[in-house]
Amino acid sequence: MTEVTSPLRLGTRASDLATTQSGLVAERLTELTGASVELVAVSTEGDRDQTSRLQDLGGTGVFVAALREAVIAGEVDFAVHSLKDLPTAPDPRLVLAAVTQREDARDVLVARDGLSLGELPVGSRVGTGSPRRQAQLNALGLGLEVVGVRGNVDTRLGKVASGELDAVVLARAGLLRLGRQDEATEILDPIQVLPAPGQGALAVECRVDADATAQLLAVLDDPDTRAAVTAERSLLATLEAGCSAPVGALADVVWGDDGDEVWLRATVGDPSGSPTIRLSASGSLDEPSAIGERLAAEMLAEGAADLVATSRAGSVS
Repeated sequence: MTEVTSPLRLGTRASDLATTQSGLVAERLTELTGASVELVAVSTEGDRDQTSRLQDLGGTGVFVAALREAVIAGEVDFAVHSLKDLPTAPDPRLVLAAVTQREDARDVLVARDGLSLGELPVGSRVGTGSPRRQAQLNALGLGLEVVGVRGNVDTRLGKVASGELDAVVLARAGLLRLGRQDEATEILDPIQVLPAPGQGALAVECRVDADATAQLLAVLDDPDTRAAVTAERSLLATLEAGCSAPVGALADVVWGDDGDEVWLRATVGDPSGSPTIRLSASGSLDEPSAIGERLAAEMLAEGAADLVATSRAGSVS
């Protein structure tokens, strides 16, 4: 068992959004426990290479691998990740000490001239680096040209401001944390576009043998958020699809006939927009993994494995 160091070293990606998110976690931990925390920037492959497709960089884990290795090596005491970037396969050297209360999980559109998705003219160029978004946008049949785009929030928004793109799609949680939510021209209803599994939640990891650190970090855990994202990630794992696959999922804790339950909606689509599988399931709050596994099995029976395989062959960057 390792002792808690002072100050605690929090490993984070160096982007504005990542450091903002990590700073919020550090402030909350200090507020709740009095612990002193310092941020340590760690460069990841996904940040260094801003041009290659995520699939070509290895897809799953490109934004978290270096952070996790820094924790394992003892260079930092814990790390904060966007949960949607975290591989579903557990690393036995690490423990998910906390899942923070989820921010708004929905996607948003940032378009020229304040336009909404339905107001964009046919042929409008809409930027996204996500096969999930590409598949769902194309499935709407609006005649949009979905264009691959990588880079941080400023880079993506800059492509709209410069006229290179007519719009981009981003996670609302990131804009909220940056205080830039007013730049969105439309919040996309999950009926149209489901978010990535885990979107809007932050994962806090430490070494599996750092019991004292894990106990300290546990105050950050939100049980309802953990249950919801567990269902979403269980579905993703059962589909054997990584975080760059065309899979959207959103679970909510809702009141059912027998008390609180988890309601999970999910979609798997072809990058072209057709075919698309969209199903839902619900179940006990105590068994979120089982809900995800059950819904994934239903989607696999409908042909989801072929859609996931197709997305690996070709999609936006």
